Amino acid sequence: MSIIPNSVLTEEQENSPKPRKRLFEAGEMKLLVLHFIAQAPKFSYDIIKEVAALVGGNYKPSTGTICPTINYLEEHQYTQAELSTDDRKQYRITPTGLQHLEENQETVEKILDRFNTRKQIQNDEKYVDIKHAMENLKTSLRLKIQHSELNEIQIREIAEQIDQAAINITRL
Repeated sequence: MSIIPNSVLTEEQENSPKPRKRLFEAGEMKLLVLHFIAQAPKFSYDIIKEVAALVGGNYKPSTGTICPTINYLEEHQYTQAELSTDDRKQYRITPTGLQHLEENQETVEKILDRFNTRKQIQNDEKYVDIKHAMENLKTSLRLKIQHSELNEIQIREIAEQIDQAAINITRL
């Protein structure tokens, strides 16, 4: 197996467009928005700011993401809107929403933990080597897949090496 020099990895990272990553699995954004509304009544803009602050990086959800999410929560009676004095909708959690949030608390905690760890790796200078190593792994995988016809054995070997790295890190 050939090793890709770091200079090639760095060049590939700098010159390739950033692939669009899926930050949320199905239903996670709904639970996260409900979690934020449960903290205190919110306007949609407040929700956008809180999600952006949690996720970190350059991510900021659009109104095209948040508004349908809020509509879903209202339709399922998890939240209700009240007009503020300036005729803006402010969202509050309902008893049904609180129950739904309680039933899914473990999932909410996993989402919060995942993004807090992500933000910590992105923002804390002491993790810069880990951040670069993670980017190198993603870039080397992308290069290998783009420029090689991998057979089933090679795919399994790559997966096993990544799994072994995870095991080794866990044992540190």
